[in-house]
Amino acid sequence: MDLSSLRPAKGAVKNKKRIGRGPGSGNGTTAGKGNKGQQSRSGYTRPVSEGGQMPIYRRLPKFGFTKPNRKNVIPVNLSQIALWMENGKATSEITVENLKSLCSARRADYFKILGNGELKSPVTITAHFVSKSAQEKILQAGGTITLAERTLLEAERIKDTPVEEGLMKPKARLRKKKKIKS
Repeated sequence: MDLSSLRPAKGAVKNKKRIGRGPGSGNGTTAGKGNKGQQSRSGYTRPVSEGGQMPIYRRLPKFGFTKPNRKNVIPVNLSQIALWMENGKATSEITVENLKSLCSARRADYFKILGNGELKSPVTITAHFVSKSAQEKILQAGGTITLAERTLLEAERIKDTPVEEGLMKPKARLRKKKKIKS
């Protein structure tokens, strides 16, 4: 016996079922799909059937909600700011643009200064939010805080205004129109 004499077992190899090749083949006209309906059309695939068992998409609970207008707030501790100042990455004036580059954040992010850590030198910080403890520590060290109203992305979109000014520009508030009595 050698490799040239090897053959598959009898009945192991069958010809492919040729569908839709005329009425004489037994699988012509409707090609074994029955008459009309969604299942006879091309592109139809049956959804995953688990054979009477409760399907997984019904077994698992629905939960959660993604808020479409959520604010992505990045926390920055005073200890981080002190470290940046020691390493020379930040000066005594820290702006939103500096925070974006130091935290490798996006332009649409907000920054919140948190009070974990101590400051040794006075710092001027511009951020969107500041915790009470951070505010006390910054003022105690002789620094100042400026709250930004907008993100960098929003500030860049304001025409004829530098980004620094755009950050401080308050957002328009919705006001109810007063009805005029006639």
